[in-house]
Order: sequence, then C-alpha cells, then structure tokens
Amino acid sequence: MKRFCLALDLIDDPESIKKYEAHHAPGAAWPEVTQHDIDCGILNIEIFRTGNRMFMILETVDEFTFEKKAEMDAANPIIAKWEELMLGFQQPLPWAKPGEKWVLMDRIFKSGL
Repeated sequence: MKRFCLALDLIDDPESIKKYEAHHAPGAAWPEVTQHDIDCGILNIEIFRTGNRMFMILETVDEFTFEKKAEMDAANPIIAKWEELMLGFQQPLPWAKPGEKWVLMDRIFKSGL
C-alpha cells in the first residue's frame, strides 16, 4: 500500500466552508465519485481541516499513479461535474503550479518503525 499526503486551501469564508463540509459529510459524497476513487486504486481517503487549510491522506494500491488517475478522471464526466462544483469552494495554495489543486506534500519526519 502507498500513502500520499496532499494540501489545499478553501476559500476563507465560513459559509462556503460549511457548504464544502456538507458535501463531504458521511453519505453525502456522490457515490459515483467514491466508486471512481476505488476504481482508480484508492483504498481510503481522509481529509482534515484547520481554518481554511485542508490536509488529505490517500491510501492506495501499490500500482496507483497520479498520472493514471488523471487519465481516468478526464474520461469521466461525473468527475468533471464534481470537480467543477468543488472548485467553487477551493483556492490553490500560493505555491501551486498553474491548474494544480491538491499539492503533494513531502514527508520531512517519521517516528517509529
């Protein structure tokens, strides 16, 4: 299993953040989107928030690549609709590349085995 950590900011507006979180409440995410994630090789997703900064942990199959997921995303019109909806709540990190939303984080410390 692989694990990736990514970050993204939300638009810093309490009402907007509330709506974004409502889309991610248990049972609220579109089932086509969650199934698509599974089909892409994502085993588990967790998203955490502090203020308007979000942190996401992806746990994936060993064969997972972001390139393959991007290809699968581009071929799925439901994912395009979901991403368009989410874009209304999100803003890129200041150091994100053009068009980049979630930015892959580098691990700088690990404790334990």
